Amino acid sequence: MTVRPHYHLDRSMRASVTARFTGFNQRQYVRGKLASDPVYTAVARLLEASQPFPLLDVGCGMGLLGHYLHGCGVLRGYIGIDHDERKIAAARRAAMAIGDVLDLRRADVADLPDFRGHVGLLDVLHYLPAIRQPALLTQLAEHVAPGAQLMIRNVLRAKHWRFHATVLEEHVLHATGWMRVGADHYPTAQEVITPLQRAGLVTSIEPMWGRTPFNSYLIVARRPA
Repeated sequence: MTVRPHYHLDRSMRASVTARFTGFNQRQYVRGKLASDPVYTAVARLLEASQPFPLLDVGCGMGLLGHYLHGCGVLRGYIGIDHDERKIAAARRAAMAIGDVLDLRRADVADLPDFRGHVGLLDVLHYLPAIRQPALLTQLAEHVAPGAQLMIRNVLRAKHWRFHATVLEEHVLHATGWMRVGADHYPTAQEVITPLQRAGLVTSIEPMWGRTPFNSYLIVARRPA
C-alpha cells in the first residue's frame, strides 16, 4: 500500500524534531517555528505536487526545513547552505538523528554548489544590499531545473503595520545576536518578481504570515518543463 505524504506534522512529530536540537534557546526556537510558521506546510505541498527533484535550501539556518520535509515524506535529496558556522554546526548535530539525509554545508549565498532541482530561499533576501538582490535571484534561477521551482519567502516592503512589526523584530534578533547580520534592504514584490521573470520563470505570490505579525509572502517561480 502506498502511503500518501502529509503536510502538517502532528504534535508527536514536532516534539521528535525539536528533541534533535540541543539547548533551551534552540529548542524554544524550533518549537515555536514548527507550531506557528505556515511556510513549511506550504513548501511540503509544493514539493509533493511537483516532479521529485532534490532541494537546495539557501540560507538554511539549522536545517529545519529539511527536517520538516523529511518528516512529511516529500524530501528527494537535500543540500542546505548557510554562512553562519554556529547554525551549520547545530544543524549537523541535529541531522545525525536521521542519518545522512541532509547535506549541510557552510557557504555564502554567492558560493552555490553545482545543482539543478528545486531551490528554497526562506527569509534571507532582505539581509543583502539592494544591489546584490537581483544578481542572487538571477543566479538562483539558473539552478532551477525544468519542471522545478524556486520558493522564496520574504518580508516585502509595504505601508502596513505588519511591515513595521517585522522591522522591529529584525532589530531585536540582531541585537540579541541570533542574527549576525542585520536587515539591509526590504524589497518590494516587483523587485523580487522582475529578475525571476527575466530569467524565464513563471511567478506567483501569496501572503505567508500565518499566526505571526510579520509581513511575509511566498513567491513561487516555476521553470516550464
